[in-house]
Amino acid sequence: FTKEIGVDVFQGTAKFISKNEVEVDGKVLKFSKCILAMGGRPKLPPIPGIDTVNVLTNVSIFNLTKLPPRLGVIGAGPIGMEMAQAFARFGSNVTVFMRGDHILSKEDEDAALIVEKSLQEDGVQFKKNVVYDRIEKDQDKIKVFYKIKGEETQEFHLVVDELLVSAGRAPNVNGMNLEKAGVAFNERDGVQVNDQLQTTNSNIYAVGDCCTRFQFTHVADFMARMAIRNAFFFGSGKFSQMLIPWATFTSPEIAHVGLYESDAKRKGIKYSLYTKQFDDVDRAILDGEDSTKGFVKIMCKGSTDEIIGATIVGDHAGDMISEISVAIQNKVKLGQIANVIHPYPTQGEAIRQAGDLFNKTKLTPTVKKLLRGIIKLR
Repeated sequence: FTKEIGVDVFQGTAKFISKNEVEVDGKVLKFSKCILAMGGRPKLPPIPGIDTVNVLTNVSIFNLTKLPPRLGVIGAGPIGMEMAQAFARFGSNVTVFMRGDHILSKEDEDAALIVEKSLQEDGVQFKKNVVYDRIEKDQDKIKVFYKIKGEETQEFHLVVDELLVSAGRAPNVNGMNLEKAGVAFNERDGVQVNDQLQTTNSNIYAVGDCCTRFQFTHVADFMARMAIRNAFFFGSGKFSQMLIPWATFTSPEIAHVGLYESDAKRKGIKYSLYTKQFDDVDRAILDGEDSTKGFVKIMCKGSTDEIIGATIVGDHAGDMISEISVAIQNKVKLGQIANVIHPYPTQGEAIRQAGDLFNKTKLTPTVKKLLRGIIKLR
């Protein structure tokens, strides 16, 4: 970094000693501006005994050198579902424990159910509505004791060879003397920032998992870009104006951008949905039965074609969501997308065809009557 882009790198443990000084292994560095990017770490749920066994996280699971015959997964979020499906396909007997009754609770239920069915077809088993009792070590195995909501009188247990915990992340905020820098924080939400990503010390900014609930690599990247512009180049970027797409890399993938239906209902926003099933898209049919499981669902404001959200479930959902993200960011309307030629045959055609669905709504009985009159005149 020093030779290529002129960045001095100091390796070691950093601690603030004042509002404009940080000490790195005995060396004091003064700064005019500072950006915090401490990241986050896997969070362990408060289950009795969980600290007595060697559980896996999204970091340590990649250190495994042999396939566990039986893998337990606590948590049904994106990381848990990605790893559960991957290890099931490797050949592990995978069981997922979850507090709720369906996976990927942040996603639209119709989308999540498609992914859940796919995992079940791969052999993943689900224990739903779980109330955790305790976790015990049994020689080289792990026992998970639990009950089911509504059936608390009966206790169950399952023996696994490895246990993956994917129950959220916690911000890294301790051990840096942030108090001496005048930076407010708490252990649950992380560093406190305003819309320009400034902390309570106006010369210190924060980005990434240490200060936001949007814990994605691509979000941390764009937060860093915004913080640098705001700190050094008189920028006025606001985090609240950032459009954030995301994807879960199961099979099929599930990707989203903008508002969910639940968001629109909560905010009192009227909306219309335009959904194209992949079983009616030629490329998906050609790619095989698995590729037809899913859809493109685009939500527009009221009866207009202003796009305010979208969900895609399919083999290439993570790639396809970018087209809709660009449209929302640049105020390109769904009807306009319908007029853009897409290569044939591609799964991306489903987005254009969703635009066709909107354009068909313009064909009201009155319009039909007028068109028939015009055709007769010709």
